[in-house]
Amino acid sequence: MTQRETEILKLIEKDPLLSQKEIAEILGITRSSVAVHISNLMKKGLIAGKGYITNSKPYATVVGGVNMDIQGFPYDKLIPEDSNPGTVKISLGGVGRNIAENMSRLGVSVKLISAVGQDIYGKRIMDECKMNGVDLTESLYLEGGATSTYLSILNESGDMALAISHMDIFDRMSTEFIKSKNRIIQKSQLVVIDTNIPQEVIEFLLTTYKNMDFFLDTVSTTKARKVKHLIGYFHTIKPNRLEAEILSDREINDREDLIAASEYFLEQGVKNVYISLGKDGVFYNNGSNRGFAQGAPIKVINATGGGDAFIAALAYAYINNLSIEESARMGIAASMLAISHENTINPNMSEENLKLYMEDVKNVK
Repeated sequence: MTQRETEILKLIEKDPLLSQKEIAEILGITRSSVAVHISNLMKKGLIAGKGYITNSKPYATVVGGVNMDIQGFPYDKLIPEDSNPGTVKISLGGVGRNIAENMSRLGVSVKLISAVGQDIYGKRIMDECKMNGVDLTESLYLEGGATSTYLSILNESGDMALAISHMDIFDRMSTEFIKSKNRIIQKSQLVVIDTNIPQEVIEFLLTTYKNMDFFLDTVSTTKARKVKHLIGYFHTIKPNRLEAEILSDREINDREDLIAASEYFLEQGVKNVYISLGKDGVFYNNGSNRGFAQGAPIKVINATGGGDAFIAALAYAYINNLSIEESARMGIAASMLAISHENTINPNMSEENLKLYMEDVKNVK
């Protein structure tokens, strides 16, 4: 859906008997424009019949990875090539799944399209996704397939020191499979893509659903290269500095470089650019407003899920029509909340707690 379609659908949900004239007056647009948007909403199956009855609750879709996370936490300074005393935790993970659960915890109805093996890990993922409000029913279930597994070792500061990922199952996600999800994708408020899925699937989604607003999670410098030639199809992107360098073909060393890189992305067609700067926060630019958002210092317990929480907060902000400044603050707040807990997904993630953490985030022009 477009931003205007989202606004109209929200008005109709509150009062299904609103006239086109009343909607036009509320939004400050012409009645003929409202008629066009309503016609599009009816074609997409989101409203139907007299009184503009809404067909289903609006939702967002995430297309990406889901896996079991196995994490090792050393008690003391990590010693390479040695056995380090510590703790090991097994939990649900995967960039796409992490984003989806964070979105669900923020009150967003979300569907996750991924690939899962019919094994013990796959069953646990299905059960826990259902329990956490993530609809996994549209995913690919493969008999004999091994559910993706991600093994990471963290250092004493909570940052990743080393990781091994077994994600071969995502190669089984084909364009034919994605075509079967046409109705689900078309009716989404937005679609988040993580680059764990095959490049041909990403390209098919972006070039087929040109009216959809796509959000990008680059995942890593290596996987970010998959979308370098497609970057202009995305509505919102959040690369880190190194990923932004790769995607823009320019070094980023200072504020002027950040502006130049973000302007390049805007010229390609991106609407909202957020460049993550680690402990220095995030730089944002949408062509009209740009600046930095930075949170107060916080003790890092587990940095693994910070970026995923940021993307989830951006999706929440988009659905709620927040400004880019507010969106950036919300993204930083979500990251702070995420990394302050040992689990990849902080069980305390919520709209209420997110707004509390936003009080410690400042915008700097």
